[in-house]
This record gives sequence, C-alpha cells and structure tokens, in this order.
Amino acid sequence: MELINIGKIVNTHGIKGEVKLLSTFYEKELVFKKGNKVYIGEEKIEKTIHTYRHHKQFDMLTFDGINNINDVLKYKGEKIYINRDDLNLNEKEYLLEDLIGMKIICGNEKLGIVNNIYDNNAGILLYITFAKNYYIPYNNNYIKQVDVSKKEIHAENIKDLIL
Repeated sequence: MELINIGKIVNTHGIKGEVKLLSTFYEKELVFKKGNKVYIGEEKIEKTIHTYRHHKQFDMLTFDGINNINDVLKYKGEKIYINRDDLNLNEKEYLLEDLIGMKIICGNEKLGIVNNIYDNNAGILLYITFAKNYYIPYNNNYIKQVDVSKKEIHAENIKDLIL
C-alpha cells in the first residue's frame, strides 16, 4: 500500500464531527469523494469519507459513523493520507506529484529535471533544475506529452524560458 499525504487536519468545525483540512493536493476531485477511504496520523487510522465540501481555503470532511466533535478532536494536527491504489489510475494517468524527478526533453535534448511543483494562483509551474534553474508553466503550450513509464516530459518552446 503506497500512501500519499493529502493534507493535515488543522481543526474541527461545528459540533457534528466535521474536520478542517488544509491541503495542497492538486487532484482533489479524485480524492475527496463520498466512500473513499483515508488514513489518519502515524497509526494510519482508516476512515471513510461521508461528506466533503470546500470552505474558504479549507477542505471540510466528515467520516462515516462520526457525528460528534469529541470523536474527531484527537485527529487535530494529524496528517491525512490516501492509498494510491484507491485512485484507480490507469497506466497513462498520473498525479502532479508524479512529475517530480522526471526528465524534461525538448526535441532530443535533455533540459533538466522537475524538482518541485508550485501553484502561483495563475497556474501550475514546474520548477526545473538544470545548468540554470527555471520554471515551465504546466499547460499545453509547453507540455506536449508525459511518458510515465520512461519518466519523461516532452516539451516544446521552453528554451526561451531558460534565462
């Protein structure tokens, strides 16, 4: 079982067992669905999502069988995970986090490795380490193909982005 950190429970909300989750996970629509299993804390306590909603910068969750604040207070401050296998990704699908460590290929030339991913509120940027470090917008203008099996991202028009 490969667990992926999807955020941290930062507080409770109300008295009916809802938790506030602070999450920078990009593919929230894959994870935050009724019936999906999540794992809480170091002990990886398994819970099933009962409800989900977005509120301000938080993701709000309730769990099956929990309807009292006293049952979730103990999770405050705990990280929350999902099992990658539960996402049912096919061989061509990937998570943005999977791009970290992939090679950037432009034509036949290797132009670096994805070191990190940032969301600057205007879009997602891939931070590339190379002779000079640079950013590539994660969009169809630059990213043409992601080859998950070869761990390569085929891009074009990126030489102008390398300062």
